[in-house]
Amino acid sequence: MILMIISSGIMLALGAAHLLFTFHGPKLTPRDPALQTSMQQVSPVITSQTTMWNAWLGFNASHSMGAILFGLIYGFLAIQHGSLLFQSAFLLSAGLAMLGGYLALGKLYWFRVPFTGITVALVCYIASVALSLR
Repeated sequence: MILMIISSGIMLALGAAHLLFTFHGPKLTPRDPALQTSMQQVSPVITSQTTMWNAWLGFNASHSMGAILFGLIYGFLAIQHGSLLFQSAFLLSAGLAMLGGYLALGKLYWFRVPFTGITVALVCYIASVALSLR
């Protein structure tokens, strides 16, 4: 159970940090200020009702919220309803798929810090499930 809580806590922390960086500070802004200006003026092909910059902010925020939700739900289940969590093939499979998806995205598109954090979260998750099967 403690490994599941650690896994959940890592994802919660990564999501919260990402949400903070989305709306505060320069960490998720382009190094080239002209790119941000262009993103604020150009709409995506799908609609003219937003700009690429607003879409960028929204995608980053919703991505953060997904990691936060994972951390909160799986942490809560591990603490309050461990037997439900560890006896549910659906919940365990969904969590594994989510972390596996984040790991693949991290490897393909992100950088070392989130990839490493997600790797540790996934290892803790798998170890927690394996220990529950004993």
